[in-house]
Amino acid sequence: MVEQDTYGLLKSERERNSAIVRVSVIGIVTNVTLAAFKAGVGILSNSIAIILDAVNNLSDAASSIITIIGTRVASKQPDHSHPYGHGRAEYLSSIIVSAIVLWAGLTSLMESINGIIHPETPSYETVTLIVVAVAVLVKIVLGNYVKGQGKRLDSGTLVASGQDASMDALISASTLLAAILYLTTGICLEAWLASGISLIIIKSGVEMLQEALSKILGERVDSELALHVKQVMSEVDGVRGAYDLILNDYGPQRLQGSVHIEVDETLTARDIDKITRQLQLAVMRETGVIIHTVGIYSCNSNCEGDTAKIEAALKELVEKDAGVLQYHGLYVDSASHRVNFDLVISFDVDRKETFSHALETMQERFPDYRFIAVLDSDISD
Repeated sequence: MVEQDTYGLLKSERERNSAIVRVSVIGIVTNVTLAAFKAGVGILSNSIAIILDAVNNLSDAASSIITIIGTRVASKQPDHSHPYGHGRAEYLSSIIVSAIVLWAGLTSLMESINGIIHPETPSYETVTLIVVAVAVLVKIVLGNYVKGQGKRLDSGTLVASGQDASMDALISASTLLAAILYLTTGICLEAWLASGISLIIIKSGVEMLQEALSKILGERVDSELALHVKQVMSEVDGVRGAYDLILNDYGPQRLQGSVHIEVDETLTARDIDKITRQLQLAVMRETGVIIHTVGIYSCNSNCEGDTAKIEAALKELVEKDAGVLQYHGLYVDSASHRVNFDLVISFDVDRKETFSHALETMQERFPDYRFIAVLDSDISD
C-alpha cells in the first residue's frame, strides 16, 4: 500500500516536471520566433531599436531555459550527499530569473533617465509601431499563460518567467502609448513613461527575489495546509490532538516534517505504533506531506479532581494572557504531584518573561505540585 502511494506521488511529480518543461519550451519557441520576426523587420527597415528589442526577446528565452535546467536538477533523485533530494534547485532558478527581471528594470530605468536628461526628438515609423503592437499582444498572452501555469503547478520559476514577459509587454505598451501621444499632440513623454514602468518592474523583481529567498530561509507553514494536515491526523482513531507541526520545505511539493500527538495513557506500544503508521499514511495520501517523526504526549484517562482543576487553570491562563497562545501535552501525575505540559508563547512578547510568569502563576495556585513545562514556539497554526 505504501509503495503504491509513493509511486503515485513520484508519478505526480514527474507529470508536474513534464508540464513545467512543456510551458518553458512554449516560452522559448515564442520568444525565439518573436526575436526572429523583430530582427527581420529591423534589418529591412534599418531600425536599431527593433533589432535591440529582438535581442531582449532572446534574453527572455534564456529565462525559460533556466527554468528547464532548474526543474531537471530539482527532479534528480536523493543521493548520499543530498538525502532530501534536489528540490530547492527550483528556488535557486527562481532567484536567477528574478534577478534577470530586476536587471531589466534597472537597465530600463538608466536608459529612461538618460532620455530625460538628454531628450531627443522621436521618429516613429508605421512598421515600428506595428511590430511593437504585435509584441505587446504576444507578450500579454504569453505572460498570463506562463504565470497561470506557474501558479497551477506551484512553480515559482514559471511565475517569475511569466512576470518577466508581462513586464516586457508593459514596457512595449508604454512605448506604443508614448508614440500615439506624440503623433496626436506633439508631446513627448516616452522617457517619463518608461521610467515609471521601470520602477514597477524593479519593484516586481525585488518582490519575486524576496519570495524565493524567503522560501530558502524557511517560512512559516501555510495556515491552510497546517490546519488540513492536523485535521487529517485528528481523524485517526486514538489521536486526541496534534501539535508542534514542523514542516521542512525541500522544494515545491516536497514537504517533510514532524508532529506531536496526544494519546490516552493506557495505550500500549503496539497501539501507538499502529496509530503512528496510520497517521503517516493518511497524511501522505491526503496532502502529499511526509511525516517522518511522530512524538507522543500521554494524556490522563481520568480528568477529574486536581487534573480537572489544573486544566481549567491553564485554559483561564490562555484566555487572560494574550502572550500565551496555547497549552498542550498536559499530563498530571497525581501520585508524584508532577505536572508536564507545553506552553506556546507568541513572538510578539518577551517570551521568556511571559513563560516564567505563567509558570509562577500556576505554581502559586497549586503549591503542592511541581510544574515542568516546555517553552514552545508559534511555528504553525
